[in-house]
Amino acid sequence: MTSLTSTDFHFPGQTAVYHGKVRDVYFIGNDLLVMVATDRISAFDVILPKGIPFKGQILNNIAAKFLDLTADIVPNWKLLTPDPMVTIGLRCEGYPVEMIVRGYLCGSAWRAYKAGAREICGVKLPEGMHENEAFPEPIITPTTKAEIGEHDADISKEEIIARGLVPADEYEQIELYALNLFKRGQEIAAKQGLILVDTKYEFGKHNGKILLMDEVHTPDSSRYFYKEGYEERFRQGLPQRQLSKEFVREWLMDNGFQGKAGQQVPEMTNEIVNGITDRYVELYEHITGEGFVKEQTASEAELSLRIQSNIEKALKTL
Repeated sequence: MTSLTSTDFHFPGQTAVYHGKVRDVYFIGNDLLVMVATDRISAFDVILPKGIPFKGQILNNIAAKFLDLTADIVPNWKLLTPDPMVTIGLRCEGYPVEMIVRGYLCGSAWRAYKAGAREICGVKLPEGMHENEAFPEPIITPTTKAEIGEHDADISKEEIIARGLVPADEYEQIELYALNLFKRGQEIAAKQGLILVDTKYEFGKHNGKILLMDEVHTPDSSRYFYKEGYEERFRQGLPQRQLSKEFVREWLMDNGFQGKAGQQVPEMTNEIVNGITDRYVELYEHITGEGFVKEQTASEAELSLRIQSNIEKALKTL
């Protein structure tokens, strides 16, 4: 199976390009950007050495669907999806923080809690909680947005405002947006037999208006549990059946890698790579309720040509 791990396009009117951990963003003029969801995969802020076939298509399609399903809550950047791996939208000035919304105590928050932390990003946590337990109400634990090769850092609401990263009134607005988006995401997930556990949102401004940016409720940005069996597994202290990228992190940790200096990424065999693809397909079909149709291509070069052609056609209409 073919995967797209890098791009090097040159479009009419292109002013800049940014190669992120998993997305390549091409800036067109002053107002547009082209976001290509590659098949790269990252964990612990490290880009892993092999791509995951169809991952970009899956992430792009899920994000596009949720951008449409939440546009009544907050306007967003999306204009067109001219290719299964591409979204064209409005260029925004992004806030330098990511809004992490957590409905349950798990992942990095649980690891910190188990180590004795009772406060995350200025949010106090109740005593006596257990792994995968629901918070009384969803909480927001923001992080700074890391540059390539650096780690995101936890930060409190108070520090964000004090440092002038986001004006106080605008922070209150994006906080409200984030909680309402999370509520909608949980409602949609519940209809598909899933629990939206936690997720991240990014916001920015275009012509003075706050917009939702980037991806929404994808397996790269979110964690889902299966609703069926959750309560019983929680009572017995068993791991939850989940659909998220956490299984990739767990595989890496089991093989001695957490992104720390001197550690080596374990070998990504074809079996491992194909297994990750299968998990992404599984999430797509569960969260959307639709069968996933793989857009097959013979080679990475052919895949790049398809994407370039579809983008160029779309840009002519804008």
